Amino acid sequence: MQNTLPLATLIELAQTKTDDATRRLGQLQSDQISANAKIDMLLQYRQEYVDQLQVKMQAGLASGQLRNYQQFIKTLDSAIEQQRLLALQADQSLAKGRAEWQECKRSLNSYGTLADRVRQEALLQAGKKEQRDSDERSSRQFFTRSSDIDPLA
Repeated sequence: MQNTLPLATLIELAQTKTDDATRRLGQLQSDQISANAKIDMLLQYRQEYVDQLQVKMQAGLASGQLRNYQQFIKTLDSAIEQQRLLALQADQSLAKGRAEWQECKRSLNSYGTLADRVRQEALLQAGKKEQRDSDERSSRQFFTRSSDIDPLA
């Protein structure tokens, strides 16, 4: 029993660490999805703005308005590039978080396997002890009966 107590503590700590890693991984996945959704939104907004510019250019557009549209599209392009960098960072963080979670899970599984082996060994030892005790009782009973029988009778 004394050997299993430290093992139980290790399993509990590994489970806590795995649970924390699971929560972090969920947050990282959410962050990655959000970063990619923002890129999609910015690209869609940029496309709508370019389409709007095309329509206005066909109808006739003052040069000042054209510069404003072009400047705004450049600003959107810059925002899209920044968001792509954030999405790349989110992808990298997610990959790192996934690796950490896998390591925690491996560790937890290893402790679980070790605990199973300890339990199996304890059951085996208990079975051997029970068999030894049973053999000893049977042997005592045999010798007790043998000594009760008078060899001269």
